[in-house]
Amino acid sequence: MQISEIMTSNVQTVTPDTDLVTVAKYMKDLDVGVIPVVEGEQLVGLITDRDIVIRAVAMGKQAKEVQVREHMSPSPTTVSPNDNVNQAAEIMAREQIRRLPVVENGKLVGIVSIGDVAVDARKDKLTGDALEQISEPSRPRSSEVGR
Repeated sequence: MQISEIMTSNVQTVTPDTDLVTVAKYMKDLDVGVIPVVEGEQLVGLITDRDIVIRAVAMGKQAKEVQVREHMSPSPTTVSPNDNVNQAAEIMAREQIRRLPVVENGKLVGIVSIGDVAVDARKDKLTGDALEQISEPSRPRSSEVGR
């Protein structure tokens, strides 16, 4: 199955100069934890609820006065709409990420989440294994146990 068959294609985006309060309102209204950051139609980064809390709010910054560009994660890992769902699952597992922007010729065309991939996982053991790896908390190496 291809990414284009499971991705969300109507994605809310923001620009680098959007303030963090506006982003947080979008996240609340849409019940999402990440919003792609675009300039024109080109993907330039992602802003997550965690970015807002850890990089801005916890540092005492006024969210209405802070722009996305200051706290976004630039150059995110992406997939193509023609990529296979298994490829997306492998990337998610390897990089421990739950959402992947879908880009075609630099243009954001959608987003695929762990939930989207999970629907296909029932049909494919590799995808299911990748999802399991993403969901497991990191375990300390044996040399770190008991310290």
